[in-house]
Amino acid sequence: MPKNNEISNENTYGWYLLFACWLIAASGTLGSLFFSEVMQIPPCVLCWYQRIAMYPLLVVFSVALFPFDPRCTRYALPLAIIGWLFAFFHLLIYSGVIPESMQPCTAEVSCAKIDLELIGFITIPLMSVVAFSLMIGLLLTIAKGNKK
Repeated sequence: MPKNNEISNENTYGWYLLFACWLIAASGTLGSLFFSEVMQIPPCVLCWYQRIAMYPLLVVFSVALFPFDPRCTRYALPLAIIGWLFAFFHLLIYSGVIPESMQPCTAEVSCAKIDLELIGFITIPLMSVVAFSLMIGLLLTIAKGNKK
């Protein structure tokens, strides 16, 4: 039988992991809005799909933090996985792996056009893949801790 101290420590650890997810979702949301509204980089079709997965995560994490609810993983994990799939597909397009015939781009806003490249290799799809990957890893850790 676990002691009250152990239960409290598990909840504290899970809360910190969920807060890290919230920070990632908040920075992803604010970053995407900064790129489109301040830097005037128009989002492509795949960017919109990634936003559709990212924006609700910020709300889910906000609600699950106070009070801490580790069961939010059942809602957040599918959204993060869907966002990761779109981000990875977008990264493959940027890398030239996906042929032009399979690209869901429009003539005005190309999914393959590199609008921003930091330090020579960090692109918007790469940042999105990393953000969704981190959230998936943290959410899986929370879910694993919740099953104990």
